[in-house]
Amino acid sequence: MASRRNFIKNTTLATVGLSTLNSPALNWVMTYQEFKSNRPAIADRTFTSIAVEKTIKKVKKGIDSLELSWMFENCFPNTLDTTVDFEYIDGKPDSYIITGDIDAMWLRDSTAQIWPYLPLIKEEKKLADLFKGLINRQTKCINLDPYANSFLKDFNRETHWKNDEPMPRPGVHERKWEIDSLCYAVRLAHGYYKETGDTSIFDSDWDNAARLIVEVFKTEQRKDGETPYYFRRLRWNNNIVAPFKGKGRPMKPVGLIASAFRPSDDGCMYPFLIPSNLFAVESLAQLSEIYKEVLHDTAFANECEAFSKEVLEAINQYAIAEHLDYGKIYAYEVDGYGNKVFIDDPNIPSLIAMKYLNKKKYYQPEVYQNTRKYLLSADNPYYFKGKAGEGQGGPHAGLDTIWPMGIILRAMTSEDDNEIVWCIKQLMKTHDNTGFMHETFNKDDASKFSRKWFAWANTLFGELIVKLYNEKPALLKSI
Repeated sequence: MASRRNFIKNTTLATVGLSTLNSPALNWVMTYQEFKSNRPAIADRTFTSIAVEKTIKKVKKGIDSLELSWMFENCFPNTLDTTVDFEYIDGKPDSYIITGDIDAMWLRDSTAQIWPYLPLIKEEKKLADLFKGLINRQTKCINLDPYANSFLKDFNRETHWKNDEPMPRPGVHERKWEIDSLCYAVRLAHGYYKETGDTSIFDSDWDNAARLIVEVFKTEQRKDGETPYYFRRLRWNNNIVAPFKGKGRPMKPVGLIASAFRPSDDGCMYPFLIPSNLFAVESLAQLSEIYKEVLHDTAFANECEAFSKEVLEAINQYAIAEHLDYGKIYAYEVDGYGNKVFIDDPNIPSLIAMKYLNKKKYYQPEVYQNTRKYLLSADNPYYFKGKAGEGQGGPHAGLDTIWPMGIILRAMTSEDDNEIVWCIKQLMKTHDNTGFMHETFNKDDASKFSRKWFAWANTLFGELIVKLYNEKPALLKSI
């Protein structure tokens, strides 16, 4: 069993390896000689999977571009190579998966980081146990604090954000209430169950966590105008401090669920975050399915199903508006009074990503297409175009910064082969010779990027390439 000391040592080695990638000498090697893997040495990887390694070899054979092949090999296994702390606790698998260059586990990021490996888990028990271990770990986290978004491995450890108000309890890294955090935990458990048929994950601890999720969702509908949740950070930052004593801006109860923060961890402008509410619609439907098929609790299953329908009806009534140039489009955030903001966040969930994340029956395809056209135009205040590239940004990393994740999701949700190729070429020319994805890059200079080690973006890029290999192999060979 790997010790915590070895885990930190391995992840530190991975960070050091990535930090050398901007050196002029290495850039010359990458330009004029063969592309060499930037993965950690096998002994330094935090988790290995035979099924994933086979997939890498198989997919690389379908890629003609040496650079793209090299980027895929670096990125697809990055979560396993650098972020996993796996062990057995009381005879049960336990997976603590950090986001990359921050030693904390986000419910959202950890699910998204291993999600691309889900189709492989029937091939390898070890990989299946990784998923099962993360479900067990997330269950513990939700039972510790369902309002928290990120956690520490040691539940006795205090976060360095201990001056936040209210002070996070030990084991909690940050207590930013984000709807999608709980949705991702449901997505992981449901996805694992549907892929394997293994129902052992749905034990009494999981049942308690699932009921907490529904309870929090109902509480945050704020039908009585109240919430027990608030968040204040003494170190002032306009992006992460909720206004009005940490409670957020006023809202009118209309059946939607209020979120204090976006998937970027930035504060919401208006409390009803529409992509996250759409995600909750699907998550509640998935809980209903689990309680009907597995746990045989018809009453709770029906409660989840009715709740899902209620939120969807509210979305259709309050989140769709007529745009002068684009027709009916989804708002990003609303307050129930009629105020709306028409932007997007390049994280997931987002308005662009609803086609990737949700089934069609949970969103209106025509309205989605109109929204997509708007968001990928100059009419979107956070769509940036410069000398280095173009794409969606957001307030998290400042103006004129573009998110590779947004470009990846644009390709994931496109039905236009030319657009998909354009997106991949954007990613190839903006990784700054590192072979990895970053959080953001400057629209005029891709060497000005944030986060050298961002495992979610790396693995998501790998997921895109695998998707193209399976669905559009000729297109992948044409790049």
